[in-house]
Amino acid sequence: MDRNTALAEFLRSRRARITPRQAGLPDDGGSRRVPGLRREEIAQLAGVSVDYYVRLERGRRLNVSETVLDAISRALRLDPVERTHLFQLAKPAASRPRRAATRPQPVRPGLRDLLRILDHTPALVLGRRLDVLASNRMARALLTDFDALPHRERNLVRFMFRDETARSLYAHWDTHARDIVASLRRDAGRHPHDPLLAELVGELSIQDEDFRRWWAGQDVHRHTHGSKHFHHPIVGPLTLNYESLTLPADPDQRLSVYTAEAGTGSEEALALLDAWTRRPEPAQPEPTR
Repeated sequence: MDRNTALAEFLRSRRARITPRQAGLPDDGGSRRVPGLRREEIAQLAGVSVDYYVRLERGRRLNVSETVLDAISRALRLDPVERTHLFQLAKPAASRPRRAATRPQPVRPGLRDLLRILDHTPALVLGRRLDVLASNRMARALLTDFDALPHRERNLVRFMFRDETARSLYAHWDTHARDIVASLRRDAGRHPHDPLLAELVGELSIQDEDFRRWWAGQDVHRHTHGSKHFHHPIVGPLTLNYESLTLPADPDQRLSVYTAEAGTGSEEALALLDAWTRRPEPAQPEPTR
């Protein structure tokens, strides 16, 4: 999780995706040996010297100013999430870096009460590294019973790449899994000294080719809202909208709630899942005397 290396790789990956036409530069007829723009073209667009930009792209932060980072962000056509990620990599906090705690993040009792009140729709609290800190009955029925797993395994990224049921549960697994990796990359920029995050990335990079390729792509993403398509083994296909709300008291925790559009088959499927999870347990036979 070295910031210098992360900065260099991020800048190179963003430069490689921009074509001369997108940047308003003359096209040289496809004679480029590498994809995207050259370093000197980014330097020109940002209004900095070529030598300065080359050193920055080699991971030398050079005490870069916010004005220069803004100019480079515009030259690289970064979106707001990518821009924030660049600033976190290039301008780390001045204080001595602290290693993130390895204990599970605590969840306030009020949040657990909120999950209980949201009884008819899936809801869960996510923390750093996309750890699943708490989930309600419907979230466990929709995804998996995270409460039954060891604390180390209660993680949305591990579920996505290590649990075979996830690949059949998500109708567009590739899209959702790639977004999950991009969200984890954003966490890495915010918490570069987190040993559990480094362990998670190392483990999945070795074990899963898709994760390794997408992690190397340097994409960053912040989940705020959207929709996901599921093919649930009990209730069949359903499309759910989600809202992910960062908690004011702890910016490293967010509440994710899934809902179905009124009057749709997905609403019926969600109600069926609700009823299925409430079914009474079968009576146990009396022991034979």
